[in-house]
Amino acid sequence: METPEPATEQFETYRPLLLGLAYRLLGSMWDAEDLVQDAYLRWTGTDRTGIREPRAFLITTLSRLALDRLGSARVTREAYTGPWLPEPVATDALGPLDTPELRNTVAYATVHLMERLSPPERAVFVLRAAFELSYGEIARVIDTTETNCRQMHLRSARRLAAGRDRFALAEDEHAKLLTRFLEAAQSGDLATLTDLLTDDVAAWNDGGGKVRAALRPIEGRDQVVLFVAGLLVRQPFGTPRHVDVNGRPAMALTVDGNDQLVTIDVRDGLIDGIYAVLNPDKLGHVPA
Repeated sequence: METPEPATEQFETYRPLLLGLAYRLLGSMWDAEDLVQDAYLRWTGTDRTGIREPRAFLITTLSRLALDRLGSARVTREAYTGPWLPEPVATDALGPLDTPELRNTVAYATVHLMERLSPPERAVFVLRAAFELSYGEIARVIDTTETNCRQMHLRSARRLAAGRDRFALAEDEHAKLLTRFLEAAQSGDLATLTDLLTDDVAAWNDGGGKVRAALRPIEGRDQVVLFVAGLLVRQPFGTPRHVDVNGRPAMALTVDGNDQLVTIDVRDGLIDGIYAVLNPDKLGHVPA
């Protein structure tokens, strides 16, 4: 077998980390893979004799590429048919998740909420919260001051918290809550379904114009229950299967013959957010 070039071999040691970083910044594994390939070309085309810290160089390179990509992505997403949701990705494809910060910043609800941030705010939040870069290092990445980085990090953290007291359930409890939700939905047990939801629960459905889906978020417990009841009348549900995406349990199933992935966000032991990804273009990284 042919031995890889030293530059390639060195880059490959950082590829999982870079994929995880790019996904957090873009919310799309397809785009993340493209971005990592661009970073690889930059790496192999650079005189590396003066690079003392390859990790820092590659994080900087990829982050700057992502900032450029995010500007055009926002325009595309504003023209998207219905709510735009991140691409769900198998947990084991998201790079290292060996700290709570790495795991929390890749959680589906967090990646979705990060769409509220400007591209620089998103970069500051991810680089600080997940990758523990200093404000000075981040300032050099995005070409601003340390003071601006501190302010952006504080502002982005507040916006992501959105005044909600979230806490992560143990994985098995999260899976049980999701299972109870789908069982209640499939059986038409609307009383149990109602009891599983917070008062201000919201549901997002991403069909991307390719699969029929709600064109606006459904907000409030009564409206979400009515929406689910309407689905039961019109569309048969297939048997769901457990999958692990974005560091949390999720369910893959068919509704009216169309594949989709359903995952939830939890607050105070109840379901506070429901995310259904129906767009087939976004299901390629769901575990088979």
